[in-house]
Amino acid sequence: MALFKSPIPALILLFTVAACSELSDHDTRQIEAELNDSLISTTESWDVEMSLMKDGRKKILIDGSYAISYQSEDRKQTNIDGPVYVQLFDTTGAVETEAWSKRAIYFDEKREFELYDSVRVQTVTERQLYSEYLKWSQDSDRISSPDFVTIITPSDSISGRGFDGLTDLSSYTITDPSGRVQVD
Repeated sequence: MALFKSPIPALILLFTVAACSELSDHDTRQIEAELNDSLISTTESWDVEMSLMKDGRKKILIDGSYAISYQSEDRKQTNIDGPVYVQLFDTTGAVETEAWSKRAIYFDEKREFELYDSVRVQTVTERQLYSEYLKWSQDSDRISSPDFVTIITPSDSISGRGFDGLTDLSSYTITDPSGRVQVD
């Protein structure tokens, strides 16, 4: 359901006040704010399933309980409430990585997802990542976080702050690492 605020009441107010007297700075700011609000459209959805395509193939699937999309001249984003479930697909169409979180935001202009609150990532190679925040860039196919992360693999685990890596967790960097590694 799309909701649009009508600028007509604000325009009537503007013309009425302008005809009677000069506008104060405060009144001018209030009228401009009302006019700017009227240029934002929103769309709400429940039981959301979004698919993003790349080169004719499904690249990402995201499920959530509720989503609200905001579109204005300078902002196009979709806020998704969870539980949020994400699947990333490789070039053959197979699921490469799955992620779960409590909420997410998709920024249309930047083509980026941000996952928040109890983020968990699981790859087909049994690598896992845990964090409170994770950003995924659709263009670079990389994930990153300035926050504390823990990565668990079949042979070791590592934690630290500042993470950047591939979505399948086959290659990554932790800026400030700590943890144990088993060396054969």
